[in-house]
Amino acid sequence: MAESVSANVRSVSGASREVTLPFVIAAASLGTLIDWYDFYLYGSLAVFFSGLFFPPGNPKLALLASLATFATGFAVRPFGAVLFGRLGDLIGRKFTFMLTLLIMGSGTFLIGLMPSYQSIGILAPILLVTLRMLQGLALGGEYGGAAVYIAEHSPDGKRGLYTSWLQTTATIGIVMSLLVILFFRLYLGDANFKAYGWRFPFLLSIVLVAIAMYIRYKLEETPIFAQIKEQGRASSRPLVESFGSGRNWGLMLIALFGATAPEGVVWYTGQFYALYFMQTVMKLDYVTVYWIMVAALCLGSPFFILFGYLSDKVGRRLILNTGFFLAAVTFVPVFHLMRINANRPVILTLLVTYNVILVTLAYAPIAAYLVEVFPARIRYTSLSFPYHIGNGIFGGFVPLIATSLVFYTGNVYAGLAYPILVCVIGLIVSFLFMKEPTHQIRIWDEVKQAEVPAEAV
Repeated sequence: MAESVSANVRSVSGASREVTLPFVIAAASLGTLIDWYDFYLYGSLAVFFSGLFFPPGNPKLALLASLATFATGFAVRPFGAVLFGRLGDLIGRKFTFMLTLLIMGSGTFLIGLMPSYQSIGILAPILLVTLRMLQGLALGGEYGGAAVYIAEHSPDGKRGLYTSWLQTTATIGIVMSLLVILFFRLYLGDANFKAYGWRFPFLLSIVLVAIAMYIRYKLEETPIFAQIKEQGRASSRPLVESFGSGRNWGLMLIALFGATAPEGVVWYTGQFYALYFMQTVMKLDYVTVYWIMVAALCLGSPFFILFGYLSDKVGRRLILNTGFFLAAVTFVPVFHLMRINANRPVILTLLVTYNVILVTLAYAPIAAYLVEVFPARIRYTSLSFPYHIGNGIFGGFVPLIATSLVFYTGNVYAGLAYPILVCVIGLIVSFLFMKEPTHQIRIWDEVKQAEVPAEAV
């Protein structure tokens, strides 16, 4: 993967320099990886935080409150998608995803300074929810910017492969959060970690954000956006064009219910709900659970690249629907096998790895598919909105909805009904309305006289 993005990638100001595609992918993905690390630190500690930031006396209610706080970060992601999507289509991709990275890092750092419920009472959960909302707003703009940035540098015919590197960042972000938490928790001991050690993973984020900001600063604007802006064809009203068009609404709804919503529930069921299931239903100790998750996530992550590559060959819909179908028919038996193999960590790791592979099927082609559906002039806004509704609302609420169903029905598998239903709806919408082959769309044809990237050597 040693080609140049273009012989000369021109910035909006007219300056030029050679930029390699591997550097573009690494720079965009590193920032997104750190954003996901920041966002999921709380998710990895949600069970732990239920006793730190919420009223004592009712552990189940405190856990649900902690999961609800986790969900608030997802609830505001669509608003971030609209806010930063508009900026990205007006000002540029680079500026916007640098801004979102800075906001995310600031929110994470401030969580590391938060006083506990014992210190300030009800203000603790209020402040925590506020900071989680700030993180959610930032993430609402981050993913769309990074996805568009990589896709608008990638050659036609290889978008699935190259954007699949970005798709790994959310999963690797969970791995990072689990490993960092595990290190401080084991090194300091449970008492010290609860007293002050939990703050270190959050405070560490500011260093990582500074490194990512420096690397992203070296990037230029994407060639496609630079061209349409120089030609005077960039949108001056991206919100009006995105949300004022019946055709565009139709595309966003198909993308939402046929792709991003089922993808979101598979993602959060296969990874985060599996984490909570092992802790709250199976009652495994956190060290065992963390190591199982780290091993499974590492074993499953390479499949992002494989399925991204395959989506360039056979189409996005086939890969997506394979993930949705397998999730719908196997989630219950797999979680049942997890439960009866609670004392067999190797088998448990393999079962969780299978869940992660389902995630890679459902997630690997998403960025490429969304980029192909919407035109360049409103691409940032239009793709960010259905992505963050589907991934943020439908997917992000999986732990809260699923855990609530388990608590209130007494059936440990009841929580799986929600993601299974969304996957079935996704299959129906996809087969009826999703147009293929989107992987054959040539987004570089949108810009007249644009320099098309050279093929990979």
